[in-house]
Amino acid sequence: MDIEALKSELSYKYVRSSGSGGQNVNKVASKAELYFDLNNSQALDDAKKQKLKEALSNRLNKEDILILACDESRSQFRNKALVTQRFLELIEDGLKEEKERIPTKIPKAVKKKRLVNKRKNAEKKANRKPPDID
Repeated sequence: MDIEALKSELSYKYVRSSGSGGQNVNKVASKAELYFDLNNSQALDDAKKQKLKEALSNRLNKEDILILACDESRSQFRNKALVTQRFLELIEDGLKEEKERIPTKIPKAVKKKRLVNKRKNAEKKANRKPPDID
């Protein structure tokens, strides 16, 4: 995966941040919104695009565009850096191969202990019954 090629395909939009901040919040567009068009990406091949569509299905809109926003900092530059970092982490996590789980085997001693306890319990309950006199 070529990170620089991915970064070149990103587009940013800056809007006014929400929340409190006094007079500054009404003047400065410090919130950074990142847009990434998954379908038209040249940096990813078709297999990676399909895998990302499945991994990010709840974050993509109808046109398969990923939109991320960051307004944590008062600096536009810092918000852009944060949202870009978040994007790269999302892509990396989405393309990660899942390891196949190897089921563990139950040890023979554990199986034997379970059967012994089961037998003891059965004998205990059998001894509670009144004896059969025939």
